[in-house]
Amino acid sequence: MAEADTLIAEIETLGEKLGQAKDSITRRFIGQGQVVDLVLSALLCGGHGLLIGLPGLGKTRLVDTLSTVMGLDGARVQFTPDLMPADILGSEVLETAPDGSRAFRFIQGPVFCQLLLADEINRASPRTQSALLQAMQEKSVTIAGQPHALAPPFHVLATQNPIEQEGTYPLPEAQLDRFLVQIDVPYPDRATERDILIATTGVEEAEAVAVFTAPELLAAQTLLRRMPVGETVVESILDLVRACRPEDASAPDSVRGAVGWGPGPRAAQALMLTVRARALLDGRLAPSIDDVAAMAGPVLSHRMALTFAARARGESLARVIADVTAQVTRSEAAA
Repeated sequence: MAEADTLIAEIETLGEKLGQAKDSITRRFIGQGQVVDLVLSALLCGGHGLLIGLPGLGKTRLVDTLSTVMGLDGARVQFTPDLMPADILGSEVLETAPDGSRAFRFIQGPVFCQLLLADEINRASPRTQSALLQAMQEKSVTIAGQPHALAPPFHVLATQNPIEQEGTYPLPEAQLDRFLVQIDVPYPDRATERDILIATTGVEEAEAVAVFTAPELLAAQTLLRRMPVGETVVESILDLVRACRPEDASAPDSVRGAVGWGPGPRAAQALMLTVRARALLDGRLAPSIDDVAAMAGPVLSHRMALTFAARARGESLARVIADVTAQVTRSEAAA
């Protein structure tokens, strides 16, 4: 009982600290509360986020603010077609010592940080994109056959522009699956845009302040994994992920007739973590089925694909996910 009371107290304390972090972030990244919650969820889960939005919506500003508030060492890489893997990972250079001896020395690239902004990641070649695969999954990189560990915590927040696809290289499915969530950054509403206009065109702008440190974020990630998850929530996660696979017996007709390939086990793992993060950010001690429904889109949308025929019919992957989620959550609630 004492252990449960301690866990509750720790969760409540972390919830208050996260509230302070959100307040600090939204002073510079005005409005867009759902976007902020999803980015914070990715960090709390120890994962990576893919931000998709039009130019000028503040994606880069958000990541810069986030590194300050969460106390992380940030780095930014602008992805371009001529970017090489060594520009991200680093390389070995041959140095000559004063005594004439020569030896290779490894010079770290920008990936050796705690929060990496991969700006317009789909503009780099597949060879360069794949340079991040090992770093995102294993938290280490291999240079000239030698492994180099990345200091924890390590997170990648990548941005993509949904328009101007000429000269871009779509991310392969294996790399998309490494992103914990896909975060769509929409246009702000009128009231929010008015606030942005006033706040960013004056003499002074609001400054973000550090709320977390890197060790505190690591502790929060550990605490999140200790949060209890009810059996009903676990079953709804499994039901939802499996129902989105067209070859599964539980898949509805809407999935079998529209989805080319569905989410793998990593999607269920991502849902298990992100529903806890959503509950934590909302000040609750445990997740509910509503959290599963809310996180279904961000977790599943980049782990599924429509068939060519479904795209030709004008079907929407978001609509398919919403329909399946509604069916699963209704049946779980009824049970």
